[in-house]
Amino acid sequence: MPGLVPELEGAVTRMQMLVRHLHGRKEAALARHGLKLWEYEILWRLRSAGEPYRMTPTRLARGLGIHPATLTNRLDRLQSSGLITREHPPEDRRSLLVGLTPEGAEAWSAVIDEQREAEAALLAPLGEQELEQLSALLRTVALAVEDDDPPLMPDVT
Repeated sequence: MPGLVPELEGAVTRMQMLVRHLHGRKEAALARHGLKLWEYEILWRLRSAGEPYRMTPTRLARGLGIHPATLTNRLDRLQSSGLITREHPPEDRRSLLVGLTPEGAEAWSAVIDEQREAEAALLAPLGEQELEQLSALLRTVALAVEDDDPPLMPDVT
């Protein structure tokens, strides 16, 4: 990485290696549970909405950063797999809500549990004070990213 000071270059290189490592673990977990990344991302967005784990297709497409027509095709596949539902709320039959089924929640949970285990193993060598320091540093970086870009976590409101 030309032009970077050695300390920054080393930090960037180590961060890229850790991201690749965690991405590989996530891909393996997805494969073990028969999910594709895009399926998991839709399930994750629905789960992040909070109970009852539903949202409109428009909000879902916006949160995923994809075109609504692309989302429709993906929702068709997830619905036929039994991972999501599409329902018209009784109070407004013109609107549509996409919801997470128990099977979809279970699939999401299985993958996220494996991710948490991989992340815990990655951080296991650190002591309590080091974890607090790392958390504070990562928070600083995350807030700086969010200054110029959309929030890193989905909007659950």
